[in-house]
Amino acid sequence: MGSDEQVLKKELEELQKQLGKKQKFEDALSSLKSLLRLHYPSASPSLRKTFYSVVCRVATVLKTRYTSPGFWLAGSGLFQEYLLLTSDSTEKEHLRNCIAQAKEHLDQIENPPDVSQNRGYLFEGHLTVDPEPPQPQWLVQSNILNSMATLQEFESSGRPVDHNTIETASSLLGELMSNLDDMIPEIMEMGSTAPRVPPASKEVVAKLPVVTITEEILAELGKDAECAICKENLVVNDKMQELPCKHKFHPPCLKPWLDEHNSCPICRHELQTDDHGYESWKEREKEAAEERRGAENAVRGGEFMYI
Repeated sequence: MGSDEQVLKKELEELQKQLGKKQKFEDALSSLKSLLRLHYPSASPSLRKTFYSVVCRVATVLKTRYTSPGFWLAGSGLFQEYLLLTSDSTEKEHLRNCIAQAKEHLDQIENPPDVSQNRGYLFEGHLTVDPEPPQPQWLVQSNILNSMATLQEFESSGRPVDHNTIETASSLLGELMSNLDDMIPEIMEMGSTAPRVPPASKEVVAKLPVVTITEEILAELGKDAECAICKENLVVNDKMQELPCKHKFHPPCLKPWLDEHNSCPICRHELQTDDHGYESWKEREKEAAEERRGAENAVRGGEFMYI
């Protein structure tokens, strides 16, 4: 019986590898459903865990790579099949969420929103399913102030102001007034405290190396290695973006994080930002820290002389 399960685990591992190939994805899901019906009811806890791991991988691949309705229909069928078989409450909750996400995705395809709603955003040459995260408040405020400065310069130059410019100025002024309550406390606090941390530089993020997970890398990371953002286990042939600190993440998982933060989700190693004010503040803090260390060393040296 043990040898039969080992053979079945090998088959499941092979099916998991096929999930990364579009032309084999639906066939792999069909085979997986057949194996579930035949073997899951009598499977050992270890084998059931392997089944669940592959099903979780299907959910990750759908959310991060594939948008075609055929793929999501096949995935939804697999999730429903597994939901009927498992008795684990945690697994059931996760599968219900996966089924709900599949239904939502398919509903969006059948009833597409207006183009003006700007669903999805371009990432690594692919249109994602999820809407692009909203701009952080600091960026909204910066854009408003920069635009107002440009309009003021335009007016002071003596050039005639056209109707569109007046409308733009009115719109910006209204937006500025609506954000005033949020901006005044920040302006008052500038200089006395650390500035709000901006996201990582888009240029730096674009140049992050993409690493393909190999057997050797997986062995080095450990069998339980996972993407710290989506919590899915890494498998051979996964494409991962590597930060300077050597921590690796799925590109679709890392992008939204770096849109809001400038540091590694694990060790907080900071990347460069596009905010010159913040970068200047960091340099000043670094110089101040070095001066403090120098003063402390001088004091210790003086104390040593009097001992």
